[in-house]
Amino acid sequence: MTTWLGGIAYGLGLTGYTGALRRLGVNPYLRWVTALLIQILLLYGFAMGGQLTLGIRVVTGIGWGLAVLWFLLGLFHRGQLPFVGLHLFDFWMVALGWAMAAVLARSPLVHYDNFSHWAVMVKFLYFTGHLPGAADHLISFTSYPPATALLITQFLHWTRFSEGLMLVAQFGLIWAAAYAVFAVLRDRTRALTAMILCLTIAGSLVFNVAIRLNNLLVDLVLPLLAVAALAGVFVYRRRPWLLWPHVALFTAGLLLVKNSATFYVVVLAGYALVVSWQNSRGWARVRQWGGVVVALSAGAGPFLLWQHHVQTTFTLSKHEISAQAYQHQLAGESPQMLLRIGQHFLRHVLDWHQLSTQGLLLINAVLLGAWLIIWLVNGHRNRLWATALLIDGLTLLYDASLLGMYVLSMPYAEAILLDGIERYRASVVILGLFIGAMVLVVIDATFYEQTFEKRDSRSFASIMSKNAYQLSTLVAGFFAVTLMYSEITGTTFTNRMNRNTLPRQLARTSRPWHHLNHRKVLVVDEQAVDVDDYYAGYVGRYYYFTDQAVGQENFMLSPAAFDRVIQHYDYVVIPEHHRTFTVLTQKVYHQHVVTGLYRVHRHVLERQD
Repeated sequence: MTTWLGGIAYGLGLTGYTGALRRLGVNPYLRWVTALLIQILLLYGFAMGGQLTLGIRVVTGIGWGLAVLWFLLGLFHRGQLPFVGLHLFDFWMVALGWAMAAVLARSPLVHYDNFSHWAVMVKFLYFTGHLPGAADHLISFTSYPPATALLITQFLHWTRFSEGLMLVAQFGLIWAAAYAVFAVLRDRTRALTAMILCLTIAGSLVFNVAIRLNNLLVDLVLPLLAVAALAGVFVYRRRPWLLWPHVALFTAGLLLVKNSATFYVVVLAGYALVVSWQNSRGWARVRQWGGVVVALSAGAGPFLLWQHHVQTTFTLSKHEISAQAYQHQLAGESPQMLLRIGQHFLRHVLDWHQLSTQGLLLINAVLLGAWLIIWLVNGHRNRLWATALLIDGLTLLYDASLLGMYVLSMPYAEAILLDGIERYRASVVILGLFIGAMVLVVIDATFYEQTFEKRDSRSFASIMSKNAYQLSTLVAGFFAVTLMYSEITGTTFTNRMNRNTLPRQLARTSRPWHHLNHRKVLVVDEQAVDVDDYYAGYVGRYYYFTDQAVGQENFMLSPAAFDRVIQHYDYVVIPEHHRTFTVLTQKVYHQHVVTGLYRVHRHVLERQD
């Protein structure tokens, strides 16, 4: 099956699920991300049962059956859905989303964490058809839940194995979650509020610049799924029969994306409880709260099953949530070491030169400025100031949990450098950005005409307010398009700049291996930093699908010692010219070796095509 036909087949199955969800009352703007999460949970069930490949076919097949059913019912004019209309933001999402996906389809994977876990997990699932076990040493971070990897694997199953298509599949989840924010709009014909949300989506990518969209890391997936979950709680606030399954589904989805999603689940739980309290009275509040608690408990079930799987399958797992692991970590660190980590952390978060801190200041400035303008100019009281305080409180809570991660889960050498802190803090800034934007657009009292049906080009208090509205819409729309275009061109530029990175060099040197093996592969890397931080080894493990690939840069050895080192491996790959290695192979094996993949024999290195 060609890539295009496979993509169409996958899309057809997805539309079957979305059609069923619409008929069950799910909001049209939430249906896409809801359908994807349902498929992830179904795939997770099959994967835990050791039948992932069968699960992919069954789950997608159910979607095909539903799509055919809705088509046949449509022919007889039965069960037809009302058309929700096309709006300005729909065209923005489709046009720029398609352009971004086209760029990602041609993008390589380069970031370190793709090869330490995210991409290698997808490759493992795709070619083995099961979750890693205790004997599968290729996967290092065995405690990481597999949600995004399952979704990507399903998409690749119907298209083909490709790094670019991995990115497209994850981008589909990101874009579906971002599309859900439009569910909060009370009046979708208002171009200004729609463009504010489009600008928010594009602006969130500015704070995601530490990893961009051309990586499989989930630091953007988590806050956007949380945003979609919050949007759903707002939309379903008076429909508990939809609210409770929604909370359960998104709780499960968040926790199965990454262990650190607990923070976002706490935010979701708090908002769901507040909304249930506000929209009920008397004993109904007890029932509503009970429903939310049951939903949260049900949503935590799949993650608890995963924790049981990790603890019973692996004797030791990196970043495992375990009191014993935390005690072991603390036992190796003195109070002075912990104090130094805390001091470094505090200095970083208070440094206004950092992008994450600038983002938090920007959110506060916009919300407080809007609060004053709406109150003083329009005479409408609002609680945007409270929203700013809420976002600040959430940021403090997140920073506290982040500091705990550095103390409890990271080696001191990494923690003291605050490794990846801007990438992690960007997530909470993005969450705050969307919360602020959603609250802002929900405050519809600022419009002169309150009846939606009566709004037209004349529904303004004055010509000045009309001009201000039109100008604001143009400015928001301009920057929404510009920032998204900047992300597209920035990704294209990054792809060009990455042409000489180690993963691209390996792609030019040899073909990737797709059969899981235990062959010993030596990656000869001229860059010492790639070897010192194990990047070369992780890239080699991913590319050659072996758990015994290592990198080495220093070959200042005698010919006899060099020969002993080489004979220890089954294969040697030289991605770029390494002068010392070339000289020694000339002396020991009487071969002129520059680049390429070589099979190691006793007296010769055999080049592989």
